[in-house]
Amino acid sequence: MVVLASLVVLFAPSDGGAAPFPGVDKVVHVSLFAALAFTTRWRFGPLLAGLLAVGAYAVVSEIVQAVALPKRSGDPVDVLADLVGVTVGWLLARRLRP
Repeated sequence: MVVLASLVVLFAPSDGGAAPFPGVDKVVHVSLFAALAFTTRWRFGPLLAGLLAVGAYAVVSEIVQAVALPKRSGDPVDVLADLVGVTVGWLLARRLRP
């Protein structure tokens, strides 16, 4: 479910509507990638490959948005927010399942 949600959030055309509050985009990025990292670690354990895969997905998703999706744009700050989310999710999962 988290992967499907990420596909919609990251790759569906953006309507460009008004944000409910400043920075909501970054909150969404952190939350989404925290959920992806959390569920990856929860499912596959503390394998470095899982952490690297979620981190790579963060970077690649922004490149795809910048290069291949006309109604989306890639943002280096989004990559940073994604990687913060990856770290938070990974560490939270560690606390719950070492």
